[in-house]
Amino acid sequence: MTHTLTLNPGQMTLADLRAVWQQPVTVALTGDARAAIDASAAAIHAIVAKGDAAYGINTGFGKLAKTRIPDEQLEQLQRNLILSHSVGTGEPMSDATVRLVMLMKAASLARGYSGVRPVVIDTLLALLNAGVMPVIPVKGSVGASGDLAPLSHMTLALMGVGPVRVNGEMRPAAEALKAASIAPLTLAAKEGLALINGTQVSTALALHGLFMAERLLEAGTTIGALCVDAAKGSDAPFDPRIHAARGQPGQIAQAAVTRALLQGSQIRLSHVEGDERVQDPYSLRCQPQVMGACRDLIANAARTLLTEANAVTDNPLVFTDTNEVLSGGNFHAEPVAFAADTLALAISEIGAISERRIALLIDSTLSGLPPFLVNNPGLNSGFMIAHVTAAALASENKSHAHPASVDSLPTSANQEDHVSMATYAGRRLAEMADNTATILGIEWLAAAQGVDFHRPLTTSPRLAKTHAALRAQVPFYDQDRLFAPDIEAARRLVLDGAAGLGQHDLLTQLWA
Repeated sequence: MTHTLTLNPGQMTLADLRAVWQQPVTVALTGDARAAIDASAAAIHAIVAKGDAAYGINTGFGKLAKTRIPDEQLEQLQRNLILSHSVGTGEPMSDATVRLVMLMKAASLARGYSGVRPVVIDTLLALLNAGVMPVIPVKGSVGASGDLAPLSHMTLALMGVGPVRVNGEMRPAAEALKAASIAPLTLAAKEGLALINGTQVSTALALHGLFMAERLLEAGTTIGALCVDAAKGSDAPFDPRIHAARGQPGQIAQAAVTRALLQGSQIRLSHVEGDERVQDPYSLRCQPQVMGACRDLIANAARTLLTEANAVTDNPLVFTDTNEVLSGGNFHAEPVAFAADTLALAISEIGAISERRIALLIDSTLSGLPPFLVNNPGLNSGFMIAHVTAAALASENKSHAHPASVDSLPTSANQEDHVSMATYAGRRLAEMADNTATILGIEWLAAAQGVDFHRPLTTSPRLAKTHAALRAQVPFYDQDRLFAPDIEAARRLVLDGAAGLGQHDLLTQLWA
């Protein structure tokens, strides 16, 4: 049964956005929004009727803003705008990301500052609800003056032009709209500009990164705790008094959850006394400090991106209370770029500390486990090269984590002379998240292997669920076998959130 979401412009929650990201959702615009939309569209109609020059309504665009366009050519102006700006390249965005783009664009237009007719928003939501997904190339935007190229490709579909995707299959937009009984849209004054001026693509890409970062943090928390048991680490570093003394909220939450995950472990009880190790390596005992800092970055990014998802970011804006049309720069996606850059740091660090724990486990001098976590080492290489894969991906993420927001190249003949690069900032998060999911998957395999070597001692009841979730898919590595399928299975489990199975009540405390 398809979930129905009532769209209240300016009041979307992260839960709303996450629901649309996860699966197709039927979206219905609240009736309360209609009055503001109608008033805004009427204001544009009045400007056209009066004959006053207004940017993007009856003028050219960008550097051509001084060119006045006759009234009889205003529809052609908007159509030309979309056709000429549809210059994206690269692979198509995923349906999940496109759904977010369409939802946020509809929500922004429905705030009543953009001067579009209700039919524009209705058509956009009709496509979304019918599962007619515009094919939007992922490259071609610098994140100011809005995501012009990708949003133009979205708008093509509303016009019945270009390709769309329905149930994963490419179809001509005109054919798909006809099958869904949706009339192609003829754009009126300002409507093309309102549709393509905005940060919705950058924000959707960053939201995808945010939702993946949340999953990675939760997976890294449970797998990291399992690793503590595999290495016979101490739970003393997770004592709440240590973390209260510092006061960092993410660190406090992370320590509390890790402590609860380890509670009741027979492995831990077996070395409370008589363990000659005084301190564990940082990758074990500093998990609250590192992962807690990542949690705080993710939470901060979430606040920024939620604000942006509800924002009006096209230009110019219509203020019906004073009958003014004002040009500004809300299309500049610097807040999104900063949020995406901080998410990149968090995603990279979750993977970086995980890679260090893998290195610890395979080193018998540190872990006390068989070399490379395999019986009969020498004949068997075990996890030797699996760790190399993790190291390669962690290093790759370090390069990806370089901030995109510090880069800028002028465009539009220097009219748009400082840009955010937010679209790339958000886009690279998907690959980074996949890299970190693979690293965490390898650590999960390694930690489960280590725990198995400690039998008959058992891990905690909570971590036994994490162990069992993996072992349902991947058996114990008793001797060398084709290893890539095991890693792929573990990666998929991480991406699907399976590392947190049975721990939802606890993991939600990370975000409290």
